[in-house]
Amino acid sequence: MTDNLQQILDSTNAVDHLRNSQIGSYIYPVVPADFTNWIKEQKAWRETAVLYDQSHHMDNVFLKGSDAINLISDTAINSVAKFAVNKAKQYVPTTASGHVIGDGILFHEAEDEYVYVGRSPASNWLLYHGETGGYSNLDIEVDRRSPSRPYGHAVSRRYYRFQIQGPNAWAIIEKLNGGELEKLKFFNMSTMTIAGKQVRTLRHGMAGAPGLEIWGPYEDHDEIRDAIVEAGAEFGLLPVGARAYPSNTLESGWIPSPLPAIYSGEAERGYREWLGADSYEATGTLAGSFVSDNIEDYYLTPWELGYGSFVKFDHDFIGRSALEAMDPAAQRKKVTLAWDAHDLGEVLASPLNVDGPNYKYFDLPLANYGSANYDSVVDADGNVVGFSMFTGYSANERRGLSLATVNPDVPEGAELKVVWGEPDGGTSKASVEPHEQTEVGVVVSPVPYSTVARQTYRGGWRTGQDA
Repeated sequence: MTDNLQQILDSTNAVDHLRNSQIGSYIYPVVPADFTNWIKEQKAWRETAVLYDQSHHMDNVFLKGSDAINLISDTAINSVAKFAVNKAKQYVPTTASGHVIGDGILFHEAEDEYVYVGRSPASNWLLYHGETGGYSNLDIEVDRRSPSRPYGHAVSRRYYRFQIQGPNAWAIIEKLNGGELEKLKFFNMSTMTIAGKQVRTLRHGMAGAPGLEIWGPYEDHDEIRDAIVEAGAEFGLLPVGARAYPSNTLESGWIPSPLPAIYSGEAERGYREWLGADSYEATGTLAGSFVSDNIEDYYLTPWELGYGSFVKFDHDFIGRSALEAMDPAAQRKKVTLAWDAHDLGEVLASPLNVDGPNYKYFDLPLANYGSANYDSVVDADGNVVGFSMFTGYSANERRGLSLATVNPDVPEGAELKVVWGEPDGGTSKASVEPHEQTEVGVVVSPVPYSTVARQTYRGGWRTGQDA
C-alpha cells in the first residue's frame, strides 16, 4: 500500500508521475464561474471596481505561541526583524538547495498569532516543520481550501476573505465605512465597520489602485458580501467569478504555481515521507511542452520568480547557504510574454479545423491545464531560454499574455517563441486531449505588464525591484 509521496517516487519517475496525473484541472472552488461574463469582470478591475471572493481557494494555517515567529524565521527567505502586529508579509520558503517551495501571505494578527494564507505547498512546509522542528511553544492548525468538487455539499471555512479593488474601490470602502478611512501603507492592517460588524482589513493593491482585503468569521460571509455589492452598485462594482479571478495576475505579474522543489534531495526525504499519497504534491499535475527526465530541471530559485529582493541573510533559514553561493545576476528573470495575435488566433481557431491541425485547447481567459505549467520558450535557433508558466488572455490589453522566467541575457523587446502543447500528441493526464504542438511568437515585455500596476505597486511586490 502506498501511503506517502516518497513511496510513490521509489516506484516511478517523478516527472512521469506528475505529467500523467489523473486529478484533472486545477479548480478555483465554490465561487460561481461568472456573475456577468469574464470580459466585463476583467474590465471592471481596470475601469471601475470589483469584489474578489477569496474565501475558498487557499489554505489558512494558524500559528500561535512564542515559537511561531521562530518557525517563520527558520523557514522563510524573508527577514522577520521588522514584523509588527497588524503587518502582513509575503512568505517564501526554500529547500536546502535554495529552490522555491511556494509562497503566500502571512498576517500578524495579534501578539504571537499569525495566519498564513496561500496554496498548499507552503502551508504543508509550515505544518511539517511546525510538527517536527522541536518548537515547544507553538500551536499550529490548518483550515484547508474548500473541495474542488463539493457536489452540492455544504462548505464552511474559518474566515471569509474578500478584496475590493479597482479605481473606484476607495470610494466604495468609505461609503461602507460611513466616512473617510485612512489609507494605510501597503500591507498594513487595521479594522473597519461593515453592516454593523467589525472586520479586519489589509491595505492591498491587487488591481493597481488602492484597495482592501477584508476578512472575518465565515458565518458573516453573506451579510458582508451583500453589503459590499449594494454599496458598490453606484460605482460600477462587479463581483468577479472563478473564471476571471485567476487571470488578474497576468496583468499584475505574480506567478502563482511553480512546481514545489521537494521531489529530490536527501534533506527533504523526511518531508516526502510525511506528505500523504493524496497530498497536493503527490497528486498535482505538471503540464506543458518542456519535458525533462530530471525533476530538478523544473526547480526555480527566488530570483527566477521575482523574489530576489526578499532574500535576506540577517537570519538562519533553510536554504541560506545554498542561496549565498548563488550569483543573482546569473539567474533567470521574471518577464511577461506578449503573444502574437495571428499565431494565437490560429490556436484559438483550431477546434474549427475539421481536417486539422488541432492544437492544444486554449481556454479563455486562463489557458493553464496543470497545477504547474512549464512551456518551453525558445530562441530562433530552437534553444530553450526559459519557461512560460501562467498563460491566458487579458481583455484590458486585448492580447494573450503569459508570465515567464527567461535567461538573464534576454533583453526586453526580444522576439521569441512559446512551444504550445505537449509532444507526441500529449500526455495521458486527465486535462489533456489529443493535439499537435505549435509555436507562437512572443515579445519579451515588462512585468507587471499593466502600466498602472508598474507605476503604482510598491517596489518588490511582483515587480522584482528592491523593496
